[in-house]
Amino acid sequence: MKQQMRVNEQSDNRLRKSLMRTLVGQMGRRPETIILPLELLRHLKPSEFNDLHEYHIWQKRQLKILEVGLLLYPSIPTDKSNPLVIRLREIIRAGDLNPIDTSKNSDMMRSLCNAVVSLAWRGTNGTPTDVCHWADGYPFNIHMYISLLQAIFDVKDEIMVLDEVDELLELMKKTWSTLGINRSIHNACFTWVLFQQYVVTNQIEPNLLSAAYTMLTEVEIDARKPDKETTYVKFLSSMLVSIKSWVEKRLFYYHECFNKGNIDEIENLLPLALFSAKVLSEDVGIMEGEGEGSKKGDVMLVDSTSDCLDRYIRSSVKNAFAKMIENENVKHTEENGPSAALIDLAKETEDLAAKERELFSPILKKWHPIAGGVAAVTLHQCYGTVLKQYLAKTIMLTDEIFGVLQRAEKLEKVLVQMVVKDSEECDDGGKGIIREMIPYEFDSIRLKLLRQWIDERLKKEKELLCRVKETETWNPKSKSEPYTQSCMGLMRSANQMVKDFFDIPIGITDDLILDLAEGLKLIFQEYITFVASCGSKESHLPELPPLTRCNRDSKFFKLWRKANPCSVGIQDMHQIITTERNHTRPSMSRGTQRLYVRLNTLHYLISHLNSLDKTLTLSPKVSTTPTHLGDSHKHCGASPPHFKHVNTLIQSACDHVSEVAAYRLVFLDSKLVFYESLYVGEVGNARIRPLIKVLKHNLTLLTAILTDKAQALATKEIMKASFEAFVLVLLAGGPSRFFERSDHEVIEEDFESLKRVFCTCGEGLIPEDVVPSEAELIEGVIALMGQSTEQLAEDLSIISRETSGTGATSLGQKLPMPPTTRRWNSGDPNTILRVLCHRNDREANQFLKKEFQLPKRK
Repeated sequence: MKQQMRVNEQSDNRLRKSLMRTLVGQMGRRPETIILPLELLRHLKPSEFNDLHEYHIWQKRQLKILEVGLLLYPSIPTDKSNPLVIRLREIIRAGDLNPIDTSKNSDMMRSLCNAVVSLAWRGTNGTPTDVCHWADGYPFNIHMYISLLQAIFDVKDEIMVLDEVDELLELMKKTWSTLGINRSIHNACFTWVLFQQYVVTNQIEPNLLSAAYTMLTEVEIDARKPDKETTYVKFLSSMLVSIKSWVEKRLFYYHECFNKGNIDEIENLLPLALFSAKVLSEDVGIMEGEGEGSKKGDVMLVDSTSDCLDRYIRSSVKNAFAKMIENENVKHTEENGPSAALIDLAKETEDLAAKERELFSPILKKWHPIAGGVAAVTLHQCYGTVLKQYLAKTIMLTDEIFGVLQRAEKLEKVLVQMVVKDSEECDDGGKGIIREMIPYEFDSIRLKLLRQWIDERLKKEKELLCRVKETETWNPKSKSEPYTQSCMGLMRSANQMVKDFFDIPIGITDDLILDLAEGLKLIFQEYITFVASCGSKESHLPELPPLTRCNRDSKFFKLWRKANPCSVGIQDMHQIITTERNHTRPSMSRGTQRLYVRLNTLHYLISHLNSLDKTLTLSPKVSTTPTHLGDSHKHCGASPPHFKHVNTLIQSACDHVSEVAAYRLVFLDSKLVFYESLYVGEVGNARIRPLIKVLKHNLTLLTAILTDKAQALATKEIMKASFEAFVLVLLAGGPSRFFERSDHEVIEEDFESLKRVFCTCGEGLIPEDVVPSEAELIEGVIALMGQSTEQLAEDLSIISRETSGTGATSLGQKLPMPPTTRRWNSGDPNTILRVLCHRNDREANQFLKKEFQLPKRK
């Protein structure tokens, strides 16, 4: 054993001497209770080594063993904050730099002994135990034991197991109690050592593989035992997965790894892979597994024998085929071209099928009934993929293509015969495997080429769309053509594609027209989405200011009273704020104009898509397919439009763009005369007349920019945005606005003026009933402003409690704060609350302070 472990006499003498010193005066002490590295550190001194450097290296090795066994991989987990753990780690770090003092009077040695002994003899709850744990933690103990097991191999001939193997194993068995090894773990480790030795010795000794397989049968028996230890399950899982993975790497490439000289090795590897998978799936029930199997619950499911062989065959055949393609690409890089390469590839594929049938199938058939058939089907699929790729690059039929197809047809017959012959003895007669062979159909080539043409043209249209999306600036082509030039180019390209399509001298079927229309539809949909990508109305809406109480004692009023002691109001202040704004020339910003160019572009699409749809539907060149013989009426104008969904999408895009443009026009372009000025200060001095002037100007400009069909929707959205801005002024205008109850009539009059703008903005632009309908909710809010403070407070109390579900409340209980929904109406408690917040009287101020504790305006 010493010879196998490469232990020299000097080391052996030192070890024996240390053990004797340890056992002196400790008769009856169990060997497994000896913490060997600690005892060696205590009893061996620097004088027993050749020099201090040698001693330091030896000492670091002992400390490393203690670190691995007690800190890194302890049998019982340790708490990193444990003072003993911290102290032991400090000592080990100190020993890395210089030898530590191990004399009897050394404080560091006493600390080391205390820490090591306490950690080694602790139980699961931290209390001392009668079991010593210093080398039985996973995976440290496994590595130690595997290192011992390596001693069974002859140091002079690594593929040979010593004749004294049984005696050696008996000696190693003495370490089980120290390392936490049992019979099951030993069997698993021994299996791994035999397999690993076979691998590292270049697989020249099949007896090692056979021995590993024999031990694996023992492992299977152990794995079926109930109440398996966690350590055993972890190691067994890791070992089996490693064995299975290594074997499968060779089986997945068996065409490259095996030939006539070593073909018999497959018969040794296959059982090992299949048996490992069986133990993993049936006996272990491992949660942490790797491999080709799927998982269900906490048990890894591994394929059956036939399924495993099926994967090996398919994978190896695919890899061998890929190698042939690589060789053909190199061979035909500068000669003959792809057609010759494909013909040669068919010949090599035939040769590979013959090699499979003669060399591998007879062996694999022992585990898989139709091994040759699976290989043939896989080759058929592989060549079919290459053939499809070749045909995908062609635009027209040529003699070269015909030659490739004829050679492919011959290959297909050979592979079909191979499948039929191999599946004669199958229960289903090979129907299942034959169904996997999708035939190479020469008759379908023409149709595929035509579809390829469609795909290529659609690809070019897609590229055009990508360029449009990168360069579009949303400037109109001219005043007479107020839409983008990119849209005109896109439609022109689509019309030319349809014309070229019908000029192809091949019968056009309904299915092909549908393919073309579907591709164009996707492009138009993407372009429409691009046109409509202009943000949202919410980005232009102002943030709602915090709710405050309106009071005449605010700093706002005091400031202007001090500046204007003779004034009874704040009209002078408002004039100063808005003079410059009222003299600013009203206009529509360039960004808003670009939004209306988008709207024109969408309407341009509508008209030209209808024309394109008629061309596709009513073309006289269409030859109805047999499945459509009863539908000849489709070519008489009765078929549903191809772009119906696109038209719906355009309409939605028009709605969205019109809405965003309207809110930008109202809340951004017109904010100085609208949201920032209307009713700022005293209502009588900041009325709606400047806004009406700006609004009429913008509506006039709008009719000059937009096409006739786009004007109605755009005007309606501006009306809705203006109404929302008006109600925001009344309800969320911030501390610069306050209202008396008497202001109600003035505000009502101003709103009538605003409504009149849209009723008279253009003949037929907005139907008569639309303006009153949209204005109804705002008029309800204005009506609230005419109610008394007492009535508003009473209505708010009733509605708030009904809405919150609190019902009648006890005296003194505060009202719940109504949520802000932005759905302003006379029945919304938040709307009523905001009217009270802007009501400039003492009663409203006291009510808001009492019920909601709202702060005063600053």
